[in-house]
Amino acid sequence: MPIQLSERAAEEVKRFRTEHNFEDAMFLRIGVAGGGCSGFNYTLNFDDNFDSKADSKYESHGVDVVVDKKSALYLDGTTVDWFESLEKQGFTFENPNATKSCGCGSSFQA
Repeated sequence: MPIQLSERAAEEVKRFRTEHNFEDAMFLRIGVAGGGCSGFNYTLNFDDNFDSKADSKYESHGVDVVVDKKSALYLDGTTVDWFESLEKQGFTFENPNATKSCGCGSSFQA
């Protein structure tokens, strides 16, 4: 199952795109990188470089999402949500492949 955005996360991505005047060719790239207190960090950025051999592209609530195939192994079935409270705001990851995650939720162990 590919990575999904919640409706709230998709709306936040759309708001950010509009606010920063990104071109239509820009998509949301989600991945993992080594590091963090649990072993892997989640990465989110906007990109316009798509490689059909190395990347997979999905659509979630009107947002194009691209994941490189190596990261997809760790993110399969993950849902990205948007959290907002008085103390903090940001994207959260519900990753069924994570065996352990840090307290801040930005890194995990698979």
